[in-house]
Amino acid sequence: MIWSGLDTMVLTPICALIISKEAALLDLGISVEYGLEGRKRHYQEGVTVTMAGEIKYHIRLSSEMVEGATYAILPGDPGRVEKTARHIDPAGAKFLAANREYTSWLANLDGKKVLVCSTGIGGPSTSIAIEELASIGFKNFYRIGTTGVIQPGIKLPSIIITTGSVRLDGASTHYAPIEYPAVADYELTSALVEAAKAIDVEYHVGITASSDTFYPGQERYDTFSGYVPRRFQNTLQEWQKLHVLNYEMESATLLTMASCFGLRAGMVASAIVSRIDGETPNDEELKRAEENLAKVIRKALQIRLSRE
Repeated sequence: MIWSGLDTMVLTPICALIISKEAALLDLGISVEYGLEGRKRHYQEGVTVTMAGEIKYHIRLSSEMVEGATYAILPGDPGRVEKTARHIDPAGAKFLAANREYTSWLANLDGKKVLVCSTGIGGPSTSIAIEELASIGFKNFYRIGTTGVIQPGIKLPSIIITTGSVRLDGASTHYAPIEYPAVADYELTSALVEAAKAIDVEYHVGITASSDTFYPGQERYDTFSGYVPRRFQNTLQEWQKLHVLNYEMESATLLTMASCFGLRAGMVASAIVSRIDGETPNDEELKRAEENLAKVIRKALQIRLSRE
């Protein structure tokens, strides 16, 4: 027998045994585990109880676990999650879950909860994160990452704030036709610009090329085969002519999905290489890039949260 969506549960039809807390289940010898369907379940002698709040299959989070947070910060790298969360909330940031490429921490900023959750690399894994986070109540998404710039005159490690993305991905086409624009939310983007000005870092605002692949889609020839398919040959020069600022790999999917769902998303990255000068980031510049990015996103969050 299954009891779903209840805060108090009757386990036997004979005695009116009412349980309202998970600790009480444990006291009765009922084991707690995560079911394959993504729900938190309790088992005892064939009796299954499903607690209120669905645990999402990939991200392993529920609406209860995120404590009312509606803003999600999305780095690609799971290794950047804890650092970002602790920069937002040095004393109180806490680990929530880790499964595959999805690691999440919860932080408190000016009395409001903020989630930091990694997406992994590229559109497909990003789309899973957006789907599952949206389904547990998230309405605002900031993607943060590092990037390679393609325009001359952009110094490292400048902040790149995306207004819209060239859809060189495939995942976004599963949500909207290619003619549908991948544009960032105006208010979230304005907060990023305001934040960059407030902390006095160099920044650039404009279009990003968002590619499914790191090598051919960004016209890199330093590969196993050394070959770039004709579709992508000379595209770097074309994007330069069209005033595209940089390459990255997730924003087209995020921005398209957010608009399709009636949600809000922004994109900010810190430049660690210039494709004009080389491909290998300097360790010192990488460190400064991550520091600048953390400062900008924290300030942008403060701006947005203070206005809600």
